[in-house]
Amino acid sequence: MATVIEFNCTTREQTVREETAEEAAQREVDAANAQAELEALEAAETKRAADKASGDAKLKALGLTDDEIAAR
Repeated sequence: MATVIEFNCTTREQTVREETAEEAAQREVDAANAQAELEALEAAETKRAADKASGDAKLKALGLTDDEIAAR
């Protein structure tokens, strides 16, 4: 288990303790959720880049120059 440091800003008292099983379980859930969110963001960015490349290729096929495509 991890060590938890609690700091009371009013009294300026610091308490060091081991985390509870409930806190450890929540930390695991939070880490899994953060990983899932990161993967979703990466997938969205990959899709956006692929969509942009596809759109650029279609515009190029219509006869637009790279400068015209970049100016949109």
